[in-house]
Amino acid sequence: MTIDIVGQGEGSADRRRDERVPARVEIRFSERDQAARALRAYSLNFSVGGVCLRTSRRYEVGATLRLSLTVEGETFHLFGAVAWVRDGAVGVRFENVTPNVRARLEALVASLRK
Repeated sequence: MTIDIVGQGEGSADRRRDERVPARVEIRFSERDQAARALRAYSLNFSVGGVCLRTSRRYEVGATLRLSLTVEGETFHLFGAVAWVRDGAVGVRFENVTPNVRARLEALVASLRK
């Protein structure tokens, strides 16, 4: 199943409250305007509101990324904004998440928590 993110999401203040779970998920990503130059990284942790990626590549805070990840047979195509950058890692906050996709992300996080 493929899920595309479109529409209005919740505010970033709500997203910060989401519980993060340790999870190593392969993620393909690119800067929004450079889709042909997709990179691959693994997550360190994951939440309904965002993901922490292990990458040596540096991004500007606020840069928009296009993300694609498949977990437990479900593929998500998401947009996210770089929230922070640290040595070897980037925090990405998901943007414009619809209620339907948020519910699917919540179910995914619950299954990763087990």
